Amino acid sequence: MNESIIQIIYLVAAACFILSLKWLNSVKTSRRGVIVGVAGMLLAVVGTLIQPSIEYYTWLAVAIVLGSIIGVPLALIPMTKVPQRTALSHAFGAMAVTMVGTAEYYMNFQHISTFVMSTLCIEVLLGSLTFTASLMAAGKLQELLPSRPITYKGQNFVNFGVIGAAVVICVLLVMNPASSLSLHILFPLMIVLCMIFGVSFIMPIGGADMPTVISLLNSYAGLSAAMMGFVLNNKLLIVAGALDGSSGLILSIIMCKAMNRSFMNILFGAFGQVQKSATAIEQKAYRSAGAEEAAELMRTASTIMIVPGYGMAVAHAQHKVRELFDILTRQGIDVKFAIHPVAGRMPGHMNVLLAEADIPYDKLIEMDDANGELPQVDISLIIGANDVTNPVARYDKTSPIYGMPILDVDKSRMVMVIKRSMNPGFAGIDNDLYYMDKTLMLFGDAKAFVSDLIKELTRDE
Repeated sequence: MNESIIQIIYLVAAACFILSLKWLNSVKTSRRGVIVGVAGMLLAVVGTLIQPSIEYYTWLAVAIVLGSIIGVPLALIPMTKVPQRTALSHAFGAMAVTMVGTAEYYMNFQHISTFVMSTLCIEVLLGSLTFTASLMAAGKLQELLPSRPITYKGQNFVNFGVIGAAVVICVLLVMNPASSLSLHILFPLMIVLCMIFGVSFIMPIGGADMPTVISLLNSYAGLSAAMMGFVLNNKLLIVAGALDGSSGLILSIIMCKAMNRSFMNILFGAFGQVQKSATAIEQKAYRSAGAEEAAELMRTASTIMIVPGYGMAVAHAQHKVRELFDILTRQGIDVKFAIHPVAGRMPGHMNVLLAEADIPYDKLIEMDDANGELPQVDISLIIGANDVTNPVARYDKTSPIYGMPILDVDKSRMVMVIKRSMNPGFAGIDNDLYYMDKTLMLFGDAKAFVSDLIKELTRDE
C-alpha cells in the first residue's frame, strides 16, 4: 500500500478526532461528535492494519477477537458503572502503551537515539503508573477497596521517593540505554517503581476527589500515547495523544476550580477522612418525614429544583426520577435539575444518568444559573447529594470544603433530602443543611423513596 495513502488516512482520522472534541462540547452536536470520533478511530485502525510492515495477521486477529470478547460486555454495563469502566479503559490503554514501549526498547536498544529513549522512558513511566493507578481507582469506585483515604505517617515522603527514584533511573537509561545494567535491572526496576507509585498515588485519595482523579489519569494516558507516537514515528498517535492529554488536563483544572482546591491538595491532602464537626450529630436536631407528607408539600409547590448526586446513581434511581419529573410537570409544577460539576464519581456523571432516563436536557441547569434561581424555588429536592450542598463551604473557614462552590439549596423556601442515613458524605463532614428548620430528611433508598413519592402523588389520579 502506498505510504502517502496511509498518511492521508491518518490525517483524516486526526481531523475526525479534533472535530469530535469540538462537537462533544455541545449537547445538540454531541451525538455527531461520538459518531465522528468512532469513525476516526476506525480509520486509524485500518490505516495501521494496511501498513506494509505487517506481514502476519493471525495474532492480530486473535487480539481483536479477545479484545471484543472483553470490550462488548464492558460496553453493555449500566450507566451507573460508567466511572469504573472509564477507569478500566485508562488501565487497559496504559498497559498497552507500557507493553509497546517495553517491546520497542528491547528490540532496538543497540541503536536507539537519545531523543527516542527520552520519550520512551516518559511513555513507560506514565503508562505503568497510570495502569496501576487506574486499577486502584476502579477498585475504589466499585467499592472493592475502601473509598476513604488510606494514609500512614510519612506517606508523601515515600511517594515522592518512589517516583523520584524512577525519574533518576530514566535519566540513567537515557545516558546509557544499551548497558547490561540498563537491560537487566534498571528498565524493569523503573516499571516496578512506577507501578508501586500508581498504587500509593491513589491510596490517600478519597471518593470525593474521584472526578478529578479520573480526568487526570485520562491526561496521563493521553500523554503516554503521545510519547509512544514519537517512539513509533506515528503522527496520528502524537495528535490523538496530545488531544487526550490536554483535554484531560483542562478538565482536571475545571474540576479543581469547581471544588476550589489545588492539585496538590487533591493528590496529597487525604481529603475525605471522617471528621468531627463543631457540633456532633447527637447534639443536633433534625426533622424527618415520610413519603405521604413530602408528596402533600410537593403538591402545593409551584417550582421544584431536583439536585441529583451519587446516591441517585448507586440506587439506580434515574428512571424513577424521570417518572417523578413527568408527574410533577403534569400537575403544573415547574421542575428543573441543578447539576454541580463534581456531583457523582466522574465529570458529567449526573448528566449521563439523566440523559439515559430521557430527561429533557434544557431542564438541566448548571450550578451558576441554578444558584440564581434557587432563592425563588419553593422546594429543593436533594437525591443523594451531600458535600455539594453543604453551606459550611461558605462560612466555616475550618472546614475542608471551605471556599468550594456549592449549590445554594439552603436559600430555597424548603429543602427535602432523600438519604439513607445521617452519615457524612465523601468529604467526611456533617452537612449543616440537614439541621435547618426548613429541611425535611426523607430517609431511605433513593429509588424506593422516589417510588413511594410517585405512588402518593398519583393516588388521586
